[in-house]
Amino acid sequence: MLSEFDLIKQYFQRQRPARANTVLGIGDDCALLAPSPGRQLAVSSDMLVEGRHFFAGADPVTLGHKCLAVNLSDLAAMGATPLGFTLALALPAADPAWLEGFSNGLFALADAFDCELVGGDTTKGPLNICITIFGEINPGQALRRDAAQAGDDIWISGTLGDARLALAAYLNELTLAGDDRARASARLHAPAPRVALGRALAEGGLAHAALDISDGLVGDLGHILAASKAGATLDLDALPAGPVLARQPQALRRRFTAAGGDDYELCFTAPAVQRNAILAAGAACATAVTRVGTIDSAPGLRLVDGAGAPLDLQLRGWDHFS
Repeated sequence: MLSEFDLIKQYFQRQRPARANTVLGIGDDCALLAPSPGRQLAVSSDMLVEGRHFFAGADPVTLGHKCLAVNLSDLAAMGATPLGFTLALALPAADPAWLEGFSNGLFALADAFDCELVGGDTTKGPLNICITIFGEINPGQALRRDAAQAGDDIWISGTLGDARLALAAYLNELTLAGDDRARASARLHAPAPRVALGRALAEGGLAHAALDISDGLVGDLGHILAASKAGATLDLDALPAGPVLARQPQALRRRFTAAGGDDYELCFTAPAVQRNAILAAGAACATAVTRVGTIDSAPGLRLVDGAGAPLDLQLRGWDHFS
């Protein structure tokens, strides 16, 4: 039987040189990180709980990917560069097959973003995964939620809704054919953090405010509006539906793109004069960007169709306690 320290050594302590910013990694009471001179730390934590954020029996490889991806997405929303992360892991049992798959999925994504596991904790209990991630950014460059300005365009990266469509299929709310189910499920289980785009927006001074879309666009955009003391007009028919959702009826497309959740795309606001630069940044990062609305001085969120006609739809984002 694996002990706690055997588990850490075998599956999470890697025999490789630490990156330059990691002064001390796994093995002591604290990790020591050294941001580049003149840079600020960006820190975020996310928890994934079995039965709440993922189904019991979820594939450990994709689960390892997703638990880090959602944290990288927070850094992307601020325009930060990843440095390292800690992992707190509660496990019902020390299952070697599960641990190997989980650590493989976790480290494949960590290596892709040069983000090192520097510490954490393990214990026995219901499956619960908590990651705290650290990044760095130049002072004054962070894309904060309180910086949207009236007249800004509202932009979305990538596509929306396929993750919610997959969840609907798992919950038997609708039926998806095999290939469509697999494609939509990939968006649910393995989101792509938009770190390169977030950095381009921040470092180029292209955007004012940003966040990542985890609980549904209308709910998450509401956080920007509240922090910025502004309103918005959102064109639901301009929202970029995922390739599987794009073939569904209009009412479902509108609902899942606007309030689906689990997209982990960026929503950001930017002055109209930056439109060409933002399109170029998206192309350079191989990430589609779509203009979907405007920030208004009048409070409230107004939903309209492609012709600008008001839509009377009751949509809201995901709430973990509702």
